[in-house]
Amino acid sequence: MTLESRLDQWSRGWRGPLLAALVALAAGLPGLLAVPPLDRDESRFAQATAQMLEADDYVSINYQDQPRDKKPVGIHWLQAISVAALSDAADRDIWPYRLPSLLGAMLAAAACAWGAAVFFGPRAGLLAGAMMGASFLLSTEAGIAKTDAVLAGTTTLALAAMGRIWFAQRGGPPVGWRTKLLFWLGIGLATLVKGPVGPLVALMAALALWVSERRIDWARSLGWSWGPLLVLAIVGPWAWAITVASDGAFWGAAIGGDLAPKLVGGHERHGGLFGYHLLLSPMLTFPGSLLLPAGLVLGWKARAEPGVRFALCWLIPTWLMFELLPTKLAHYSLPAQGALFSLMAAALREPLGRISRVAGVVALGFASLVFAALSIVALSEYGDDSDLTWAAVTAGLFIVTAITGGVLIFRKAAGMALVAAGVVGVLAHAAFFGQLAPRLEPLWVSQRLAMALERTGLAPRAGVVPGPVEVAGYAEPSLVFALGTDTGLGGPKEAAAAIAAGRPAVVEKREQGAFLAALAAAGLSPRPAGTISGVDYSNGDDMTLTLYRGEPQPAPAPQVVR
Repeated sequence: MTLESRLDQWSRGWRGPLLAALVALAAGLPGLLAVPPLDRDESRFAQATAQMLEADDYVSINYQDQPRDKKPVGIHWLQAISVAALSDAADRDIWPYRLPSLLGAMLAAAACAWGAAVFFGPRAGLLAGAMMGASFLLSTEAGIAKTDAVLAGTTTLALAAMGRIWFAQRGGPPVGWRTKLLFWLGIGLATLVKGPVGPLVALMAALALWVSERRIDWARSLGWSWGPLLVLAIVGPWAWAITVASDGAFWGAAIGGDLAPKLVGGHERHGGLFGYHLLLSPMLTFPGSLLLPAGLVLGWKARAEPGVRFALCWLIPTWLMFELLPTKLAHYSLPAQGALFSLMAAALREPLGRISRVAGVVALGFASLVFAALSIVALSEYGDDSDLTWAAVTAGLFIVTAITGGVLIFRKAAGMALVAAGVVGVLAHAAFFGQLAPRLEPLWVSQRLAMALERTGLAPRAGVVPGPVEVAGYAEPSLVFALGTDTGLGGPKEAAAAIAAGRPAVVEKREQGAFLAALAAAGLSPRPAGTISGVDYSNGDDMTLTLYRGEPQPAPAPQVVR
């Protein structure tokens, strides 16, 4: 049986979306399980969810004692359900917080397959969904406990349903209430996860279709009599509750403090020139980047074809929006990538031209070399001799991905080239995140510090010493997530006060002099228990953290019973 016939068999009905989801599962699972909690965004999301569980408050979003008024509550609810069902907030395991992201990536892959199949056939749908599920960007986001993979899943579901509704008015298969329900569910859940991004993608696609066709009669069949009410039912209760709980402050902070700065400048130093996402696309679509040029060629040549037109009306406005946005991060393009992968898969309906094959090999080779070089640089900067084997395996798999895809595509076996490159590319991604990255110990300062506290008997959760731990000179959210909500993040004086109270303290070398002076002023002597060195990769600073034991406290006087 040929590969084409097998793909036809595997892609029929529900099998195609299911297999695409399983590809996303296989690609995202190694990173989810192996990589320690990431600094900054992931740990802030996870910590806020942990505090919801600890306080039994599922309306307000807080990081320690500060409101975290940036994103809606949806991702926190999903994480809370996962942690409550599979773990406990006190355990501080990161994987249950990441599980909703993995499920979001699986939904994105399945929805991409479902949406592409109606336009280009089940086989192309399966390939589109599988490429999206295996892509470096989505499979990486699948292992990070924040909003982006879930946003990709809900938005792709909404746009896939919208495409089917639009196509039904252009001679495609008829749709029923279930498809309309999926559209509005996707819009509602996307809004609850990340505000206006999902609805804006759908709106821009609809407007682009209107401009390209000079008609929008199809939009009447979306289910306007009940769809917006469903969205309101999903989003409204929490929106009202957070408005009351924060006296309206949430919206001012979310819009004025988070959204507006992204529209006017490179928020939090995340800027970039126009073309940023285009330049990164070979890496972000890897290993499917072999078909990236062919998909773009198809988009131009077959732009009048219904499926291609819909994909372009989905892709171009969204992509331009993120290219024009001053703040740029690689994952911003995820809501548009279902359209891009659909075009790439549809290009396989016909034999690829020589230019498309050459350009595809160049795109895949460029991405493979970048990732291989990154593996070697990571080893040289943060690894040691014991990590050499996995660095070599990882770099080798990235190179083999390019060789396998290049050789097969020049033998005019484009389908086989995509499948083979996809399998090896997923293995390369798994080696990078499942084996190499966790071994680069200098990067994981917070995890190593938490382990050192336990090893030296200074972890308050063990019940041997009083808490909380006071930390001076290092305040990454990953440390708060590891040590607990009440972790102190004051300065040298606060660390000295903790020692005086019998609590452990951790002091970074830059704060060492001031800390020792504060101890001396209090008549105390330092009692170091160990040192951890590493790199705070969020800002590039070298870190040397010393653990100190608290001052022994006098035993309480015995109570005299009369």
